[in-house]
Amino acid sequence: MTNAVIVDIVRTASGKGKPGGALSGVHPADLLATVLSTLVERTGIDPALVDDVIAGCVGQAGDQALNIGRTALLKAGFPVSVPATTIDRQCGSSQQAVHFAAQGVIAGAYDIAIACGVESMSRVPMGTATAAGGDPHGPLAARFASLPHQGIGAELIAARWKFDREQLDEFSALSHERAAATAAAGGFDREIIPVALPDGRVHTVDETVRAATTAAKLGGLNAAFRTDEFSARYPEIDWVITPGNSSPLTDGASGALIMSEEKAAALGLTPRARLHSFAVVGSDPEIMLTGPIPATHKVLQRSGLSIAEIDAFEVNEAFAPVPLAWAREFDVDPAALNPRGGAIALGHALGASGTRLMATLVNHLEQTGGRYGLQTMCEGAGMANATVIERI
Repeated sequence: MTNAVIVDIVRTASGKGKPGGALSGVHPADLLATVLSTLVERTGIDPALVDDVIAGCVGQAGDQALNIGRTALLKAGFPVSVPATTIDRQCGSSQQAVHFAAQGVIAGAYDIAIACGVESMSRVPMGTATAAGGDPHGPLAARFASLPHQGIGAELIAARWKFDREQLDEFSALSHERAAATAAAGGFDREIIPVALPDGRVHTVDETVRAATTAAKLGGLNAAFRTDEFSARYPEIDWVITPGNSSPLTDGASGALIMSEEKAAALGLTPRARLHSFAVVGSDPEIMLTGPIPATHKVLQRSGLSIAEIDAFEVNEAFAPVPLAWAREFDVDPAALNPRGGAIALGHALGASGTRLMATLVNHLEQTGGRYGLQTMCEGAGMANATVIERI
């Protein structure tokens, strides 16, 4: 069987996803173009050899409309012969892009592909795509009485797994502590690429990491999603989700150059990781965020590996209860779970998060000598991707 390998993988540093954030003055197509250009420059490949660019983006409206993957590659100077598509599997969009790219290589449909993602939440706020009106969930009313937003899903997980506010805030403070320590030690240096800003400065440091954060400080924040309507509908909720134990709105882009082992050898390139196994599942769309648990079971079954053989885990920190519920299910070493911090600290630029997590996972395995890594992400409407990679 043809193996699909990651030859290089990069990301931008995060920017706060609001007006005035570090990357808010940069068009999202420029963010993604920077990623695409860097992958070509760092590896020296001819961009004309790229068979497809698969880009994840959730808010496909405004600046991110009309197939931003294609817009970005043209801005990056790729030949017009290189195609692109933009996909939406909610928060896992660019992780799904990795799956599609690798599966295309394995099937023989591609020799070389780029899986990438972008989200500018400062320029295309959440909800922009439906702001013009309409009810996208309306047709589901006969099957599901209620499909609340993800904040309620996080509250339901906290209630059902009995996580209290202190546990959530301690986990969140640890995310910032780990991210800050990794940054100080240079652990992110190989994955972060510089982004030129309109004022002439260059952005290279994650803006969302707060090194001085403590659980005690986070404990002073108010619940983010409590309303009279939801309190009446969900009396079991204790209202423990706050901005401090949730991922911040973020701008960013990331991407991976994926090809067959044979093509890498022919081009004189050294692969960094092999894409070992893939899984994607649907889950309860009301609680919405539990998908990483069945996705992990499925990818482990497909891989033939046990959980004990995995050296590091990246479980997206959309909200603190998500990785905590996952960790309780699999009983892994806490030190191996998001060892460099997660989205609570590093941000969650929706469409870019899949390849962002993978960039961090690849670099962690390289710098620690680990062999296998597992990545999984919860996704809107109840889905999850899971991927096992093997360091080469």
